[in-house]
Amino acid sequence: MSRIAAAFERCKGEGRLALIAYLTVGYPRLDVTPELVRVAAASGADLVELGIPFSDPLADGRTIQAASQAALRGGVTVQRALEAGAAARGLTDVPMLFMTYLNPILAYGTQAFCRAAKEAGIDGLIVPDLPPAEATELRRHARESELELVFLVAPTSSPDGISAACSASTAFVYCIAVTGVTGARQFLDPAVIPLIQSVRRQSSLPIVVGFGISRKEHLDALEGHADGAIIASALLDEISKSPETAPEQVARFLLPLRRLRRR
Repeated sequence: MSRIAAAFERCKGEGRLALIAYLTVGYPRLDVTPELVRVAAASGADLVELGIPFSDPLADGRTIQAASQAALRGGVTVQRALEAGAAARGLTDVPMLFMTYLNPILAYGTQAFCRAAKEAGIDGLIVPDLPPAEATELRRHARESELELVFLVAPTSSPDGISAACSASTAFVYCIAVTGVTGARQFLDPAVIPLIQSVRRQSSLPIVVGFGISRKEHLDALEGHADGAIIASALLDEISKSPETAPEQVARFLLPLRRLRRR
């Protein structure tokens, strides 16, 4: 059983959502990224999503864009992100996935990237601007490297689009909670529950909800529907309040959420 599957099985056995923390590689500094992964895992994150910064992040809102720009100014490249992932793997066994756009993968070389990610201890990939119909090459090389793939569906996805994402995903299916880009929000879009139900009818994989998840009420609303939730912009916002004490900020934000998930 893969690390990702084992994490979801453990959460299912404990009767709670899997808590997935998103961190931008290189934010607030590249040298602190591995420690942030370790602290996130120690503070209750069941999986960690590592965003590789990109200059044109179409799916990301203001918070992740700002973190990505800061990381790029700090000299983060795909190679350095791979090295940070390997360093993080030396500190924790938590499942880790890279979230990156297609262009950085193509520039590095799809096969080479998949192999390097696996060697770095990465368990899966999320590529938000790559639809399943255009993912043949990445799917082949990911399979060869034993990397799992995650595809996204949204409330605006067509039935065919949902079916394609369910068929192509191997780790979990990522349901976008809102229409638009990432960013913390006060309320979840009520359309996310019917979306989860639609995915559930077509896939036995875990279902994870992201985009806008930021508070206890969001997690409560997903109980009994989804299998996991991704905390992204809200966590980066917390880090931005005190970048010099980023590990403490991560722990302070995640610990209460994890405790609230226990039954």
